Amino acid sequence: MADKLSLDFHPDALAELERAKRWYDRQRHGLGESFFEEIATAIIRIQEAPNTWPEFRQGTRRFLVHRFPFAVVYSQRGSSLLIVAVMHLKRRPDYWQSRLR
Repeated sequence: MADKLSLDFHPDALAELERAKRWYDRQRHGLGESFFEEIATAIIRIQEAPNTWPEFRQGTRRFLVHRFPFAVVYSQRGSSLLIVAVMHLKRRPDYWQSRLR
């Protein structure tokens, strides 16, 4: 197996992840941890095969999370991945695009 790509988070994407985890924790004990695990699994899969998921917008790709209405939006630059957004699928779909500048 090839080495995994290095990983960086846009600071706003990391904040989105933390906010969503807290929100799910308030809904039901342990649900935030389940959400976090789903996102972590998505990121591992992205690192292992980044070109598997479809092209999205502005040179990004999007991984749809299974149990939650979220997607991980990412871009690859050489041997590095940037997590651009942990995007809720029911809210402003293009809000994160300014993060690519």
